[in-house]
Amino acid sequence: MRAANQQRAGGFTLIEILMALGIFGLVLMAIYASWTAILRASKVGLEAAAQAQRERVAIHTIEQALTSSRSFAVDLQRYGFVAENGSEALLSFVARLPKSFPRSGKFGDFDVRRVSFSVESGRDSGRQLVLRQSPILMEFDEDEREYPLVLAKHVKEMLLEFWDARANDWIEEWNQTNALPKMMKVTLRLAPPNQGHGYSQKDEEITRVVALPSITVPAAWQVPNLPGAGGATRQPPGRITPR
Repeated sequence: MRAANQQRAGGFTLIEILMALGIFGLVLMAIYASWTAILRASKVGLEAAAQAQRERVAIHTIEQALTSSRSFAVDLQRYGFVAENGSEALLSFVARLPKSFPRSGKFGDFDVRRVSFSVESGRDSGRQLVLRQSPILMEFDEDEREYPLVLAKHVKEMLLEFWDARANDWIEEWNQTNALPKMMKVTLRLAPPNQGHGYSQKDEEITRVVALPSITVPAAWQVPNLPGAGGATRQPPGRITPR
């Protein structure tokens, strides 16, 4: 009788086993919830960092192209400067691009190219900012038309503003396609990358003011013997006329 009582005292009842399993299950659930939260926060952080990097690359690419812009009055059909705001904003012009410019390796020694920045509907990320380019005497090839370089995703707006010296203020329309503006303000507004994860955040906005160092080269400077250009004696500033 005494041995039987000692045997029962050394074991566990079914209730005790169920309670232990319940506590173990709660511990596992807490560990899983913490691990899920860590993974989720890591994913959101990586997406935010990638979005911020894309914003910097996008605005730097536009700035780099604008500071390399070129225009010649003798061939305005090819050197036209086009800028449009709206839901399908567009910025298109000719520039002498450096070798470090995106996709320059594709075009070899064709440094003078037309670049086009446009906001379009993306396949998997809403609206996006894309870049197309082609040598000045060529049209966009099929690869550029169908598979442009995506500079930024989740784009809500690309706002282009131009400095008007007469009004001493910024304007949002540039109708002088045969001339380059002296200064431009480019604003990109993007949706936060983690808005689909239950986070409430404001749209991200980045702005750059770019001074264009170039002007539209007058026809008389490029072709001095044009009728009415004043002959070969009319030279660009800083150029010495040989005697």
